[in-house]
Amino acid sequence: MQARFDPPPESGADEPPAQPNPRRDFLRRGAAAGGLLAATGIGAARATAADADAPLAVPPWTRAPGAPTGGQPYGQPSAFEKHVVRHLRPNDKQYISSSTRSPLQELDGIITPNGLFYERHHGGVPAIDPAEHRLAVHGLVDSPLLFTVDDLRRFPSESHIYFLECSGNPGYNVYGKTAAEANGLVSCAEWTGVPLRTVLAEAGVQSQAKWVVAEGADAAAMTRSIPLEKCLDDALLVYGQNGERLRPEQGYPLRLLLPGYEGNMSIKWLRRLHVTDAPVYSREETSKYTDLMPDGSARRFTFYMEAKSIITAPSGGQRLAQQGFHEIRGIAWSGRGKIARVEVSVDDGATWHDAALQEPVLSRAITRFRFPWNWQGQATVIQSRATDETGYVQPTLEALVAVRGVNGVYHNNAITPWRVAATGEITNARIKAS
Repeated sequence: MQARFDPPPESGADEPPAQPNPRRDFLRRGAAAGGLLAATGIGAARATAADADAPLAVPPWTRAPGAPTGGQPYGQPSAFEKHVVRHLRPNDKQYISSSTRSPLQELDGIITPNGLFYERHHGGVPAIDPAEHRLAVHGLVDSPLLFTVDDLRRFPSESHIYFLECSGNPGYNVYGKTAAEANGLVSCAEWTGVPLRTVLAEAGVQSQAKWVVAEGADAAAMTRSIPLEKCLDDALLVYGQNGERLRPEQGYPLRLLLPGYEGNMSIKWLRRLHVTDAPVYSREETSKYTDLMPDGSARRFTFYMEAKSIITAPSGGQRLAQQGFHEIRGIAWSGRGKIARVEVSVDDGATWHDAALQEPVLSRAITRFRFPWNWQGQATVIQSRATDETGYVQPTLEALVAVRGVNGVYHNNAITPWRVAATGEITNARIKAS
């Protein structure tokens, strides 16, 4: 049946009320959007191309068959995306106890691909045969247990989306040139595994138990003390990440995941859970992962990663090619729960405006935010600040330093400001121009 398009009725008292018309409404919204883009200049190239008389050229990849299906047993990114890689810490002379950062400025959505998920190792990445790996649960339990990976996979599993962040992301005196360098020690994934409380219930936790000491099978024997309350809450024994088995650098074949806690506590290559009545004050709880305060005291057991955000586009190392409309985009996260609000300033903090939060907004996961900006070519500083569902507001670096001093190297969740030059070049506003 041919579509029928009736002319609009003449206006008058007898005019019937307008009926819903999905096609008409869609076209009207499209026209309005086109007008906005034209006003900002972003639609100019599209309009010019649409008016051109020349036929659309047939590109070379359309003239011949492409690569065969199954050419690569494990899928790889496009060769045109080969620049999207993890960032290795500059001037790092050794890589046994080191890190790589996620390229935040190149990513979309809230899930970090496994090959781009940040790394932090204290003794290199062990090559573990899962058939030989064991997890011991002992201490203040009724029945000490020894599990294989297959044993653990028989328990009921869960999948959750959570971020993971290194507590040194970044240090107080580390100002990265790009979003990856500035805050790339954070990533977000869908994790699959067994709730730790399930395994502890199998062992039978005794009444005097207060802590669980987790130990890894890497050369550093990474060890952290974890409050029992956390272990019985949302802690997971993870064997899957983003739908596949853990990568070796992420703890294959088994790791602990403590949502919202600093990343070093989510012990990788997990081999032992020792239930105790007190923390053990391991090397990682004394010589590392404590903060020296101005009065000489030390902050210890600062488990939670507080609310934080960063603009990823436009951001350091990028350039605004023209004036007009630009969508400011970024990510926010909090170890305390959901992100409730993100504000953006485009005038060096003089005024703040609410950004739109992009669904889904999940607890203890990365949340995307967006803000429309019409850049007129002026030099300025853009920045974002997050508020989580507890009401906590992300602070400035100056506010943090006023309380903690500059001796600490962990839990810097300060605002990251990007300087926009009149040329469109973006740099970290905390790095002085040479």
